[in-house]
Amino acid sequence: MNSRLPETPEIDAEVLRAENLQKTVTTAAGELPILRGIDLSIKAGESVAVVGASGSGKSTLLGLLAGLDVPSAGRVWLDGRDMTLLDEDQRAALRAERVGFVFQSFQLLSSLTALENVMLPLELKGSANARAAATAYLERVGLGARCDHYPRQLSGGEQQRVAIARAFASQPRILFADEPTGNLDSGTGHHIIDLLFELNRAAGTTLVLVTHEQRLAERCARRIVLESGQILSDSGVTAAIDMAEQPR
Repeated sequence: MNSRLPETPEIDAEVLRAENLQKTVTTAAGELPILRGIDLSIKAGESVAVVGASGSGKSTLLGLLAGLDVPSAGRVWLDGRDMTLLDEDQRAALRAERVGFVFQSFQLLSSLTALENVMLPLELKGSANARAAATAYLERVGLGARCDHYPRQLSGGEQQRVAIARAFASQPRILFADEPTGNLDSGTGHHIIDLLFELNRAAGTTLVLVTHEQRLAERCARRIVLESGQILSDSGVTAAIDMAEQPR
């Protein structure tokens, strides 16, 4: 069940870098800057939380770092590849090979069973043992008995566990999570957090997550606080999170 890339860099090697990252959108009122010159570097195996008030640019930054969107200016390197030099198909291929995702809205395909949802990225990568690997990861998240169930037959917490199994099954170099507990109640969210970090420790994956929940951010070794599209702080100081999350 080992499909890890042969060129995996050593621990502490840089896997993600952004230089002068900017994003501006056009509105009826004119140009609206979302990100204003972000510089950061993330090493292999790091767990990084991106936090800040609503509208600070957290999800926009995640989308740019993951190659889901293109910046208005600046550059992003993912595992040594400059994504600003790649076209959409090339970025998609890089994501399929190196990246896993966990979203707030689960993003499961309703027409596929839990097993088929987890198998899909493995099959797209050409894995010869996609069914066995997907089954093993569903068992690891406690859903071995629900393999044949469709998303509509699963609770929100179960759907997110399927999404986590799907993200880790392809053994990504880096995992992006956007508000992974946002649609879950407090108790279920707590279990999902434990599961996410348990699997992340076992896999040694680099984890970058966006969250408004301080308890989730505190589980990460590093916290980047955004304010008005800029990095306010990049440290482990809890006080910085409290300041960024103050109502405005």
